[in-house]
Amino acid sequence: MKVKVICEDKYECQKLSSLISVKDSKETYITKILNIIENEVIVELKDKSAHSVLLKDKYQVEVFVDFIQSVLEKEHKIISIYVSEQDIEMVKG
Repeated sequence: MKVKVICEDKYECQKLSSLISVKDSKETYITKILNIIENEVIVELKDKSAHSVLLKDKYQVEVFVDFIQSVLEKEHKIISIYVSEQDIEMVKG
């Protein structure tokens, strides 16, 4: 499954891509969604730190959370990520 999410700006896009980047373990650093406030998603990482990512709008938050949920539940893994300015395209399998 492939999805494109639009972030608030280029910085937020780069931040999100680094948080979900897939390394040798093929796992994302994000372990759970802590909170959603308007267009902001607050995530917890493996090291128990919390980070905020601003997306373009509430719809983009819904798209991202829906996509990432099965990855967090370990039903899927993120296969690839492509970043372009404010957009991040993610593929899971």
